Amino acid sequence: MYFFGKKGYVLETPQHEKGEQTVAWPVGAGEWWRKTPPDSKAPASNVSPGLRIASNVLRALFIACLVVIMLRVSMPQNETIWTAYDTPGDLVRMALGLAVCVWLVVQLFTPPKDVHHYRIWLYLGLVAVPFTAICLVAVW
Repeated sequence: MYFFGKKGYVLETPQHEKGEQTVAWPVGAGEWWRKTPPDSKAPASNVSPGLRIASNVLRALFIACLVVIMLRVSMPQNETIWTAYDTPGDLVRMALGLAVCVWLVVQLFTPPKDVHHYRIWLYLGLVAVPFTAICLVAVW
């Protein structure tokens, strides 16, 4: 088992319980964020296929609805898209909307990390997808 102390990571082994020497290595100034030793491997994910599929579908629907809402809201109000540069407010709205849409598309292709993230997206998606669908209909 690994513990984080003032001097770095300490490996507690069965020899440690017998009173033998503990293995430790220092943590550099740039490695303050590291919670596991550098040579350890991440645990395998135990996400069930049903949870993975349901959360990914709900997450994709939620993000897709947000992208459509952002595209609709960021369109110029009184002009076409080609004359939006005449009004600074419309140009800023379009630029910010495009930036948010790009960020949402990047998030769409970034998978959740572990089983807790999949579970959160399942619960959040059950509430958020109907809400964003209602907002999409109201905005359109």
